[in-house]
Amino acid sequence: MRKIIQFLHPPESWQLVAAIITGAIVGIFIYLFFVSNAVSYISDAPETCINCHIMSPQYATWQHSAHREKATCNDCHVPHTNPVAKYFFKGKDGMRHATIFTLRAEPQVIQIGEEGKMVVQENCKRCHNFLNQNVGTLTATLESAKHGEGKLCWECHREVPHGRVNSLSSVSYTQIPKLESPVPEWITKLLKEEKSE
Repeated sequence: MRKIIQFLHPPESWQLVAAIITGAIVGIFIYLFFVSNAVSYISDAPETCINCHIMSPQYATWQHSAHREKATCNDCHVPHTNPVAKYFFKGKDGMRHATIFTLRAEPQVIQIGEEGKMVVQENCKRCHNFLNQNVGTLTATLESAKHGEGKLCWECHREVPHGRVNSLSSVSYTQIPKLESPVPEWITKLLKEEKSE
């Protein structure tokens, strides 16, 4: 009988407040997960990279390069040593990009970081090793290139695949596919109804 009375007894005020706060946090997390199109980041689709408009020049220059026939963004910019390394790097780099974009701290001209350079160099070597067996870049690493021992692939192949000019305002052919809006359809309808009134 005592357990039944305890069960029927209303929760303490702090428990109710804790439940409301927890529900709000979970709700905000689910909403942000949906709005950010977070599931798309698991895929290798190049369109994922233009979820943030600041990557439009990189997408446009890749789309007009020979690499688009054989390689996606992840083929070049994510390690392929094993699945754990791939998804760990994607998650870490993606969180860094999302944080910079959310804080509106993105530069006008996006430059690849040191860790990204190492990944791209290794992926160049991985894909092209059968073509360039006598080229010094096959043994060049980021560290050795800094000391003048060999060159990184893009030091000679400057136009591959993004070209030299890649600021938000100066890349030609930056037409990109129109992405679906993350706003739920019922909210869009509600806003249209409010405008028409």
